[in-house]
Amino acid sequence: MIDHLGIVVRDHAASFAFYSKALAPLGIGVMMNVPKDVSGAPSDYTGFGSDGKPDFWIGEGGGAIGPGMHLCFTARDRASVDRFYDAAMAAGARDNGAPGIRAHYHPNYYGAFVIDLNGVNLEAVCHGP
Repeated sequence: MIDHLGIVVRDHAASFAFYSKALAPLGIGVMMNVPKDVSGAPSDYTGFGSDGKPDFWIGEGGGAIGPGMHLCFTARDRASVDRFYDAAMAAGARDNGAPGIRAHYHPNYYGAFVIDLNGVNLEAVCHGP
């Protein structure tokens, strides 16, 4: 399936700070940073992930993404979904659906939704009881 995903952000430094805080409760952190002088890109590129593998990348570029983009991250348990939501909100996200059961997906679908600094609809989900 998908090995990794990268998105364009408006402000690398602000998005780096946001994602570092918002994804930490899910066990996701910075795995790699590629400086712009190495890549030749307009900004650094940062790869977030776990177990040493960067799965989610951010970097500045023209025409930042925004509304319509949805990214969902897997959470180990429901408490991690709650912590993701709290951390994202504290880091400057807007609420797009507080933690809770979304039974219309399936009986154990426990998710939380926020809008990040770039207008992306972020979700954390736990599929277990």
